Amino acid sequence: MNPVKNPVTIRNVTIGRGRPKICVPITGQTRPEILKEAGGFSSIPADLAEWRADWYEDVFDAEKLADTAKALREALGELPLLFTFRTKTEGGEKAADDAQYKRLNLSMAESGCADLIDVELFSKETVAEELISAAHEHSVKVIGSSHDFHSTPSQEEIVKKLCHMQKAGADIAKIAVMPRSEQDVLTLLSATLEMSRHHADCPVITMSMSETGLISRLAGESFGSAVTFGSAVTFGSASKASAPGQIGVRELRQVLDIIHGSLG
Repeated sequence: MNPVKNPVTIRNVTIGRGRPKICVPITGQTRPEILKEAGGFSSIPADLAEWRADWYEDVFDAEKLADTAKALREALGELPLLFTFRTKTEGGEKAADDAQYKRLNLSMAESGCADLIDVELFSKETVAEELISAAHEHSVKVIGSSHDFHSTPSQEEIVKKLCHMQKAGADIAKIAVMPRSEQDVLTLLSATLEMSRHHADCPVITMSMSETGLISRLAGESFGSAVTFGSAVTFGSASKASAPGQIGVRELRQVLDIIHGSLG
């Protein structure tokens, strides 16, 4: 694959160079559950932690959010932390109006606890530009994202969305789509390849969800995807995965290492 023009380095992790980085979601509903999950990261091969704060029962309580974020940051040590409030519109657990969404992300960008924030570039377009600017003012990187839990757009539309994220100032462009057929998975992979080869100035993250799209989580490096998401549980067991199709992080790491080694 062509090297990414502007890889993103956070703490000791560089996104856009080498093997795709593994991001593991934290989906606890309470502060103890969140910190318990974080405590297990030292024993799994994760490169990034994603706090899916839309799962957190007290996410709209500013004081409790700040307190939990600080404790989570301490528990993770030097592991990079991505803060994500996935709105119900894009498949998350809770709804949030623009004011709530803006307030949550601004507070995390200003807190010093998050290394990256996820900004939904299309469902929250009215506040996205301000959030990107504010995050950069505090040296926090931004993943511009789009999630379609119903279908897979055309290759042209996927590339168009990724280019829009990049143009809007996102440091990383991410899109996740739902396949209705194997052909949809090929559409996503073809769009990823086109974007990474011909348009990308920043790292790109793409995935086709559900079991049908599993191959996109495993073979993304071959097409230009720089991060993949895995669950902290072992393959085949029940989990609170943050999206359909995630597999256990240990199994994921084994497959990624095999593919990366063959490409090297």
